[in-house]
Amino acid sequence: MKADDSGLAARGYLYYPGCSLRATGVAYEESLLTLFRLLGLPLRELEDWNCCGATSYMSIDEGAAALLSARVLSLARQQGAEDLLAPCSACYLALRKTQDSVHRYPRVQQEVEESLARAGLTLLNSTRIRHPLEVLYTDVGLPAIHTKTVRRWRGGQVACYYGCQLVRPYEGVDKAQNPTRMEELLQQVGVPVVDYALKTKCCGGSLTGTLSEVGLRLNYILLKEAARKGAEAIVTVCPLCQFNLDAYQRDIRQQSGERFDIPILYFTQVLGWALGGGVRELGLHRAVSGRNLIKRWFQAHEPVEAYV
Repeated sequence: MKADDSGLAARGYLYYPGCSLRATGVAYEESLLTLFRLLGLPLRELEDWNCCGATSYMSIDEGAAALLSARVLSLARQQGAEDLLAPCSACYLALRKTQDSVHRYPRVQQEVEESLARAGLTLLNSTRIRHPLEVLYTDVGLPAIHTKTVRRWRGGQVACYYGCQLVRPYEGVDKAQNPTRMEELLQQVGVPVVDYALKTKCCGGSLTGTLSEVGLRLNYILLKEAARKGAEAIVTVCPLCQFNLDAYQRDIRQQSGERFDIPILYFTQVLGWALGGGVRELGLHRAVSGRNLIKRWFQAHEPVEAYV
């Protein structure tokens, strides 16, 4: 790690799972906790956390959604956190949006303060919202990731997919138009990456479950381009993107007439495996698509029954 690695290990990070990492994105949480353990960085879960309100923003009640995020931020500050780790892209965006709105608009600030006061909570103040990608890149650093690598990559090329919420509109995690930090981290553990121009194109989000024809088409475009570029897997940072691309490949095949069986992996799964994590503790056994390829790539250091 960097020069202050002992300080990082001693401090650890306060961690906000959000709803998805306890449901469809459980493999993300499993791999995140494993990776941070292998790096010697403790994660302490935020106590009494609630939904960030991401699905309520704009479409239902933006004010109520802001209050949900404000409560999370206030709890984080109350529990002594300068930094709050938010792995879900939607959670990250919702929390950042609430902070920004409170800072920009006095009326929003007043409403938030009054609502928090009724719950016995104080204003959210200056808690920093962090994403694991940014933490690994800036706090841990590329050399440390490389040094701690214990396994040689056995798989093929991958396409790194960031989705649309993590890098826009707020800066901090990576560049808005052409983020590269995921590629740089994966290259440190020997994973070859392709030049994937659609890395920030939207997967359709919840459209896959509401306007399925539109959502499936958007996901088809992402899968098709990854395959065209020679990628055998897609690696992502977003639980909703991962779910859409992983769980609906059979439906996409029926709609498009083209067959896809591409593994959709979390970047924490790939990094965690390279640093010595096991298949089950990284959630690799939970994959829907590309299971045969995942077995070939990751079974070298695991018994076959781990994939059952």
